[in-house]
Amino acid sequence: MAKKQKSRAPAAPLTGKQKSYLRSLAHPLKPVVQIGHQGLTAGVLSALNVALEQHELIKVKVAGEAEVDAAEIAAEIEKATASQVAQHIGHTLVLYRRREQEPKIVLPRAKKLL
Repeated sequence: MAKKQKSRAPAAPLTGKQKSYLRSLAHPLKPVVQIGHQGLTAGVLSALNVALEQHELIKVKVAGEAEVDAAEIAAEIEKATASQVAQHIGHTLVLYRRREQEPKIVLPRAKKLL
């Protein structure tokens, strides 16, 4: 029986400083999920959710033979997984989703507006 995903509230948008910090953490990472020619399937979304829950910060590779471009699919992934794209470069996306319990990554604080 499939485990039901609980709905998450959308996270506050990442600041430039936070994205920069996440990019620096993601630099040595290898892609953990690959999106193939079938695009964003239920299986891919499930793999993304599991990887985000385990790691918080992941790289996703969009294969060259995929029917969609990484830039086109980024917003759809963000919405479906309640994650945020920290970087898009070529065929690779860096995704971040804070764990609800025992988060490992502590983001730099956003400056308050006056």
